[in-house]
Parts: sequence; structure tokens; C-alpha cells
Amino acid sequence: MDALYTAAATANGREGRAVSSDGQIDLALALPPALGGNGKGTNPEQLFAAGYAACFASAMAAVSREMKLDTKDVSVTAEVSIGKDGDGFGLAVVMRVELPDFLTGEIGQQLVEATHAYCPYSKATRGNIDVELVIE
Repeated sequence: MDALYTAAATANGREGRAVSSDGQIDLALALPPALGGNGKGTNPEQLFAAGYAACFASAMAAVSREMKLDTKDVSVTAEVSIGKDGDGFGLAVVMRVELPDFLTGEIGQQLVEATHAYCPYSKATRGNIDVELVIE
């Protein structure tokens, strides 16, 4: 891969801080209440969900241009779950894509599947994390 951009961030655990190298991100980290924390900060699952949703929506815009479709009213929500997986933990994602009425049916399904094939986050998770695509 020929890198076009590299992001860097430093964190010191789930009960600390995450800071990007350019200072645009400087967040308190905390375990969510569901995992026994106080929830007074963000967590890696929220950060991953935000990044994946944004990347998927941008990838859909690129794919839709090729398909000559208007996706300006599309909304993408990534739900990232963490749970026990053998001796450790694993992640799962439900990607909810809200399409306008004119993109429902087969064309919407083709668009979402093509986006999933194109999106860098989807490529990175393929074979590692279960990703369920839901069209709404």
C-alpha cells in the first residue's frame, strides 16, 4: 500500500486519555457502565463506531458516484459490540444504512454491498469481525 495519510494517536488504557498527534483529539477514556465503569469518558468501541460509520458513508458517496446514484440523504450508524470470545474479547458490528425511498430494494442492496466491498474499514475487518449489514 502506498500511504496517502497516516493518523497517529496515543492512549494509556480504558481509564485514561486518547490524544492524536495533531491535538485534534484529546479525550478522556472510561469504561462504560455496562462494563463496570463510570461512563465519564468515551471508549474504544465508540471511537471505532464513529470512524467506521464515517468511513462507510464516505465510501458510499464514492461508490454512488460510479453507480450514478444520489446518496446525499443517506445516514450510516455503526453499532460496535464487545464481548467474550474464547479466552479474551472480540468485536461485532451492525452497520445500519438508512436509505431514501428511491434507493430501496435491489439497487439499495447492491449499493450497500458494493460499499462494503470498497470501504477500507470493511476491508480491515473482513474475516476478523462479524459485520451485519442492515438496510433501513
